[in-house]
Amino acid sequence: MSERNELRDAAAVVGIGATEFSKESGRSELRLACEAVEAAIADASLEPSQIDGMVTYTADTNPEIEIARNLGIGELSFFSRIHHGGGAACGTVQQAVLAVNAGVADYVVCYRAFNERSGRRFGAGVQDQRLRVLGVADHDRPPVTTADQAHFSWYAPFGLLTPAQWVAMFATRYMHEYGATSEDFGRVAVADRKHAATNPKAWFYGKPITLDEHQASRWIVEPLHLLDCCQESDGAQALVVTSLERARDLPNPPAVIRSAAQGAGEDQDMMTSYYRERITGLPEMGLVARQLWNTTGLGPDDMQTAIIYDHFTPLVFPQLEEFGFCARGEAKDFVRDGTIELGGKLPINTHGGQLGEAYIHGMNGIAEGVRQVRGTSVNQVDGVEHVLVTAGTMVPTSAVVLGVDR
Repeated sequence: MSERNELRDAAAVVGIGATEFSKESGRSELRLACEAVEAAIADASLEPSQIDGMVTYTADTNPEIEIARNLGIGELSFFSRIHHGGGAACGTVQQAVLAVNAGVADYVVCYRAFNERSGRRFGAGVQDQRLRVLGVADHDRPPVTTADQAHFSWYAPFGLLTPAQWVAMFATRYMHEYGATSEDFGRVAVADRKHAATNPKAWFYGKPITLDEHQASRWIVEPLHLLDCCQESDGAQALVVTSLERARDLPNPPAVIRSAAQGAGEDQDMMTSYYRERITGLPEMGLVARQLWNTTGLGPDDMQTAIIYDHFTPLVFPQLEEFGFCARGEAKDFVRDGTIELGGKLPINTHGGQLGEAYIHGMNGIAEGVRQVRGTSVNQVDGVEHVLVTAGTMVPTSAVVLGVDR
């Protein structure tokens, strides 16, 4: 890990925009992307023609040039994509900061758009890959095996086919080592849904849950209940990044990017890093945490709120631990007594998270971090100076610290 990072306070988020979040958008993913990008540009008080950079995920189906042509963006001097699903979220911001700081682009849009409920459902996992790996897909020609198919061939024959099943292995071991319970995981879901209940843009607006309701929800794969698993959503989210100097000339208060980092740990797998000495931590997130704290000079006590990637509740626990909010194995105690709810020591996912607002591969969480810095969240935390936002877990990942401009 490099000890030198010159990107502290080099850029800011100046615009955010999103579609509605639904279960059936009724329109193409390209249209969703265009709507969110257009809204983010307008929020920044910019014209599409001023955008000269775009960043998204490798999983996104919407080419940069298609969006640019549809919105009248014009020439692009920078475009980039980040791999590894939800782990890419804050990595898009890092790419934008790098581009702005290097002078290869002035205004960069980061975006993610999909019909994840009505179209391709990521929760379906790799069932079809199992057939292709075994050579069943096409008898007229030999199977062509990709790296992903080879990887999952070690797990698919034993029934580990979906993200929920992969995470269940981790959660079971975590429970065994640290004495965490399903009720402990449920407290994350209860907090998220409490915050979503007061967010008009959240899918579960007006629908809080109790811990009893969490426990009564059906099993998906033990120890994960239905209410431990994030939503499947249709929608799009975009944001605009520029230099801090330019940001100060725009109407919105800049959400200063104190630092952004990516990390892939030793012996890293995609969702299945089971061959490490221990599987109850997230070394890749620990690497990201060290970079953020080293670059900014800040630490967990300097964060007034956090957006913790919550695709599955058990994985919130090691994130809190890797970032130093509590010691290893103590997250179960940290989340009790309202600590992570509004008014607690560290309110998390004040928009409702991916369990309560929407699952947009983490991009909507970055937008909530921006709102907290601006002071415009529907669940505004008092005295916000810094916000931590994390991205997907059990994969190569990323995170960002946002702060107010001083």
